[in-house]
Amino acid sequence: MAASSLTSSLSRLSLFRFTPRPWPSLAVPFYLVTTKRKGISRFRLFSMASEPKESPANNPGLHSTADEATKGYFMQQTMFRIKDPKVSLDFYSRVLGMSLLKRLDFPEMKFSLYFLGYEDTSSAPSNAVDRTVWTFGQKATIELTHNWGTESDPEFKGYHNGNSDPRGFGHIGITVDDTYKACERFERLGVEFVKKPDDGKMKGIAFIKDPDGYWIEIFDLKTIGKVTEAAA
Repeated sequence: MAASSLTSSLSRLSLFRFTPRPWPSLAVPFYLVTTKRKGISRFRLFSMASEPKESPANNPGLHSTADEATKGYFMQQTMFRIKDPKVSLDFYSRVLGMSLLKRLDFPEMKFSLYFLGYEDTSSAPSNAVDRTVWTFGQKATIELTHNWGTESDPEFKGYHNGNSDPRGFGHIGITVDDTYKACERFERLGVEFVKKPDDGKMKGIAFIKDPDGYWIEIFDLKTIGKVTEAAA
């Protein structure tokens, strides 16, 4: 009886053939399961990872739970080296609407740091040291580093922006109310474009350059979802 039951079970299992095959249009691995009964083949898709695309299962190396030691961490600044602070400060304040949160000067090492962002500086402390601490407590600022003398040095060739070989750093991004209106204004102000909103395949996103050639992505919340929908 036991042998007969085992033979019957093996016979039923032989009706199924599991064939691992890549599925190029899907971001997660799927397997095709083929069943054969009385000459009829049936195909069904089984996902091997039904979690969201951003889950650790779909991103090897990603940890979903932050270490307790990092709970107070946040992204505070991105640093650019600049040639001429007068030109850069004009661009970031007049063209992009940022405020100067704090300036730090280091005479012995002959450089200055300019921290800019979209924070309301009316809430900044009047004490110089307290204002430094306040500045370093703000999120997503930019730090412009000026090595004294580059603005008047005829031999100074500028800095690498990361977008020509060897490539590395790419760009920062600024959210605006309306990409097209913002770019119309940038064009009137003589801003250099890498990509206008209707150039290329990704419509509604633009790239401009700051005075040192660093790229800045321009986008708005009304169109960014549609522009990236296929990749979501």
